[in-house]
Amino acid sequence: MDRIERLRQRKEALEKAGADARAAIAALCDEKSFVELAAFSFSEGDSYGEGTHGEGVVTGFATIGGYPFYIVAQNHADAYGGLTKANCEKIAKTLNAAEKNDTPVVYLLHSQGARVGEGVNVLEGIAELLLKATQLKGTVPQYAVVCGEVYGSSAALASVCDVVFFTEQSALCISSPFVLSAKAGKSLKNTEVGGYDALTHAALPAVRVKNEKEAGAVIAKISDLLSVALVDAELNEPVPALNRRADAKAILSLIENGVEFGANGSPEIKTVLGRIGGVAVAAVVFDHAKITASAVKKIRGFAEFACCYAVPFVTFVDCAGMEESLAENDGPVLKEIAEYLSLLDAIDTAKIAVVTGDAVGLGYSLFAAKSAGFDYTYALATAHIALFQKETGAEIEYTGADKTEKEALAARYHEEHGDPVDAAKGGYLDNVIEPQFLKQYLVASLQTLVK
Repeated sequence: MDRIERLRQRKEALEKAGADARAAIAALCDEKSFVELAAFSFSEGDSYGEGTHGEGVVTGFATIGGYPFYIVAQNHADAYGGLTKANCEKIAKTLNAAEKNDTPVVYLLHSQGARVGEGVNVLEGIAELLLKATQLKGTVPQYAVVCGEVYGSSAALASVCDVVFFTEQSALCISSPFVLSAKAGKSLKNTEVGGYDALTHAALPAVRVKNEKEAGAVIAKISDLLSVALVDAELNEPVPALNRRADAKAILSLIENGVEFGANGSPEIKTVLGRIGGVAVAAVVFDHAKITASAVKKIRGFAEFACCYAVPFVTFVDCAGMEESLAENDGPVLKEIAEYLSLLDAIDTAKIAVVTGDAVGLGYSLFAAKSAGFDYTYALATAHIALFQKETGAEIEYTGADKTEKEALAARYHEEHGDPVDAAKGGYLDNVIEPQFLKQYLVASLQTLVK
């Protein structure tokens, strides 16, 4: 047999062995754009049969929406996508190339964990891979698409990524979902343990999609937001509806082409990458929220994303201060606040805060105060900035008053204390805005700050 014919047969065998992984790549990427790398990489050994091809992972580069990406696709058909040391080294080489060429990475994950036959060797490979992915974080975007079952060490790889996509079939678990379910005394499906709706406290930047094709479309959309130069947008027309209601839903309508991260956790905090007047922003929209550990952790992760990729960080604050509960008091909320402030101090991207509703206590100090590092801080005329929530403030301010009139006293405190103009008088606000003109102020401010 001549070598050309032998090559054709070997390629056919490779493609057959990785058919599912290649189908996922084809759905994700632009048509016929994928170029495979290290296709014939194979480690011979006693642990694996000769039917193993390509280290159980397909790597290469392609375009998505016209943007270049390195692609890593685990081959679940090959020993359930099990990780080996050679497998990890092959992925790490791809990450080295991504770093050298300043190119983002997409992982198509589908693995039930490490292959047991390698022992400590695979653990060394996993450490190398995770360290390299961590070093790459903030240099180029990394995206994970959870294509099916992703357990153990592969789940750790997803945790490093800037965005993690979930389909209806996705299950991301730190261990076997059956073991986790049994230890909890329950009988749950893998998606009930590690699916999008199950991971409400995981603090992952999760996005739900139908399939790999839709994940590719969202990745292209995010790439547009991160890559396209500033649009020379004119100041927009007023939005009279904001004078009637300036809640979270109305504020979100100002953000164009938005992609929400992590909607499955702390839903009272919306973290959205989009545009305002053509300028890309990382917007945090509070929906009558209170400060909890999970909420601060979610905001911190999104602020880190904004910092890494030089996207203006904009907060729309409607926060009634701390969640007053024993669980939060004995939880990591104070530690999360300290880490958030440390990150905020390090961010050198533009930062804008708008008080749209309540900004009470730490709700103001953390997310709107100029002393916390915000370049511009505005408040709507209908906003309320105060030291205490209205019920607590009324008890302190009106000591000795008839306590049967609690609601009336709370309303009185709310009216008499917290007028944003008082904060502006102290030089803490750049302006108090009639709500309908909010977008005009934001566009002008962004155009000033973004170079």
